[in-house]
Amino acid sequence: MINAILFDLDDTLLWDKKSVKVAFHKTCQLAEKKYGVSPEELENAVREEATKLYSSYDTYEFTKLIGINPFEGLWGEFLDDHDEFRKMKDIVPNYRKDAWTRGLAKLGIDDKQLGQELAETFPVIRRQNPFLYEESMNVLNQLQGTYKLLLLTNGSPNLQTTKLDITPELVPFFDEIIISGAFGKGKPDPSIFEHALDKLGEIKENVIMVGDNLMTDILGASRVGITTVWINRENIKKTEVIPDYEITHLGELFPILEKMNSSH
Repeated sequence: MINAILFDLDDTLLWDKKSVKVAFHKTCQLAEKKYGVSPEELENAVREEATKLYSSYDTYEFTKLIGINPFEGLWGEFLDDHDEFRKMKDIVPNYRKDAWTRGLAKLGIDDKQLGQELAETFPVIRRQNPFLYEESMNVLNQLQGTYKLLLLTNGSPNLQTTKLDITPELVPFFDEIIISGAFGKGKPDPSIFEHALDKLGEIKENVIMVGDNLMTDILGASRVGITTVWINRENIKKTEVIPDYEITHLGELFPILEKMNSSH
């Protein structure tokens, strides 16, 4: 009998990729106005430079462990009480400026001042543009009251809380919220899933995990023996990690739950 559902946050309920895309586009348009560059080309250049820079810092192993990507580094504050997050907080201002300045340089523009301006603009626009998938609220509404709901998200507590602050309608649906940066390890580490089970007071057989990421959500939950539902909205090819169920819309959860509950 399924009693509880673990939900991932980013790109499962919250359309983070769209928020980042919109923030990049609007920020890059400032450079387009000044120099006539293509916003898409600048976005690609900045993403590339940001990814390279991000992996060069000594915080990189920690960010991998907790699950914080380079583009979150372009807008997160990392005001968390932890040595590694404090290091990140110190690194971030230069990281942002360098990522944008180098991105511009790739397109032949040498303008440090504009790099700084774009670095400061991006976080503001990202905060102004939170998106939920259209079905998120409706599905959570239908599940609430019948199932215990737990939000299990990788990232910095400060940043993930910011995301929830700008989409306040999500929070009331959840009995528990676990953020990897506060726990100390991120998905796919089995311990964070065991922690989630403890929080809910449930055994693994009575819980399912819903997430978009095969290498974190699905791999981690399956290691602990939790039934996995992979939301694959972008028709990504499967890797060696095989989910128990695959869906393209959160509404497809209901027949799965019905099937699982009727077989008990």
